[in-house]
Amino acid sequence: MITRRQLGLGAATAAIMGAARAAHAQNAPQDPPMGRPQGVPPTRDPTAVAFYNSFNDQLARLPQTEQPDVRVFYEMNGWTPVWTAARLDNLRTAASKAERHGLAQYDFFDFEGLAADANMAEMRTTAAALRYARVLSEGRIRPETVEDLWEMRKNRIDLPLGLYRALASQGVVEWYEGLAPTDLGYTNLSAGYVRYRRMIRENGGWPTFRLGANIEPGDVDRRVPQLIQRLIAEGDLDEAQGMRLLAMADNFYGPELQEAVRSFQGRHGLAVDARIGSGTQQSLSASAEDRARQIALNLERRRWLARDVEPERIEVNTAAAIMVYWKDGRPVHSNRVVVGTAANQTPSLEKPFASVVANPPWYVPAGIARNEILPRGPGYLAANDMYISNGTVIQRAGPSSALGYVKFELRDSYAIFLHDTPSKGAFNLAYRHRSHGCVRVQDAVEFARLLLSPDPEKLAEFDTAQATRRTTRVTTGREIGVRLLYWTAFVDGQGRVAFREDVYKRDEKLADALGIAVSLPRPVQDGRVDANDVGP
Repeated sequence: MITRRQLGLGAATAAIMGAARAAHAQNAPQDPPMGRPQGVPPTRDPTAVAFYNSFNDQLARLPQTEQPDVRVFYEMNGWTPVWTAARLDNLRTAASKAERHGLAQYDFFDFEGLAADANMAEMRTTAAALRYARVLSEGRIRPETVEDLWEMRKNRIDLPLGLYRALASQGVVEWYEGLAPTDLGYTNLSAGYVRYRRMIRENGGWPTFRLGANIEPGDVDRRVPQLIQRLIAEGDLDEAQGMRLLAMADNFYGPELQEAVRSFQGRHGLAVDARIGSGTQQSLSASAEDRARQIALNLERRRWLARDVEPERIEVNTAAAIMVYWKDGRPVHSNRVVVGTAANQTPSLEKPFASVVANPPWYVPAGIARNEILPRGPGYLAANDMYISNGTVIQRAGPSSALGYVKFELRDSYAIFLHDTPSKGAFNLAYRHRSHGCVRVQDAVEFARLLLSPDPEKLAEFDTAQATRRTTRVTTGREIGVRLLYWTAFVDGQGRVAFREDVYKRDEKLADALGIAVSLPRPVQDGRVDANDVGP
């Protein structure tokens, strides 16, 4: 039995193959499209001639932003139709993989719709093919429109040339597969998205967990059955174990369930204490649909970025407040970090650095000085080893310096840098969005030693500076890239999809730009805010 969709696809193929013939019956070319030599028809085939004659009229009916790429593509192809039945089959195969990228195939390819307008089928197919390719290679949204400061290397590809070569080599599916990022971070998250979508289709996601009173270890609570099913769904609790606990029907929050909650808490960046308080309840209350959409938003962010990354680099996930150091293309070291508050966000930047400063003084930014330091009077300055020079508040190097014992200098970074801190306690908190925008690094002195270790002389220079407490700049001997990223969904070291709450509301803003409805839990602070913490 032929389905309506199969009938539509067949009609679309026929429409594309005969589009120009149906539109024009002329046997000779008229005025050629721009860029085509005058008086030289592309071929004597009536279909190709008709397409050639109507090219400019058809092109004008496409969105203006898409016209240049479509024109260049057909110039490469001699102004002739390209979509044969075999090529359309390959295009459908490529389009069928859209879900892996958090995309909907029919947002780009409506083959039934193509059949409805036979005159435009050929060119509209090309426009759709290029549009989908651009989303895979560069993303749907310009990042500058959804982030206040986004300064990273973008991915850029010559899409008309790429599609031309893919068609010529019969490698359309392979070409599309190579447009999206191919690193493990993207491909693992992509697999996670498919898994969540399958969970939603087959099981409807998971039961809603209702917010209420805290659940302490050893409590009896009627929400325990929903909790068990919730933890089974994402793999924090083994299914057989969960079914056994459900069968007991005692609503007891016992040791086995507590261990599963600890897994859930770790995966969501929460305090791992088995207490189901407000933060854990907020995360438990998220629906499977919202988490799937959150994954899709993060896949979009990853598509913005250039694919060629330095084998040695530092990556800071500002949503998770985690730093990873990569050496020879492998993650070799990770630290907790403290990043900017919601009001003083750490931006998305990609900058190199090539020196560390041992025992740095702090030149206080004017805004912090004006709003948080100078109003406290001369006594506060004296107590914190600060002075004023040429209108700038400066804090001397020392054990109480806001920059601690080392600063990692980034080039042209809008006064954003990595540094040590005397406020070590914040690294033990789950919620670490507490700075004025800079990145405070846990065990920063030892991390600096790791970066300098390839050169024993430079390492010795740094160690001497630390021993004498003298301010000393030590070059690394090489540039090391730093990338400040915002991933609220990623795959952790155990292969699980990990989530972080949208502290900076960038998921919310990106979802609005994409027309996606998403309702994510609000972050809950753990630990008190230190009013005396005025560091960058």
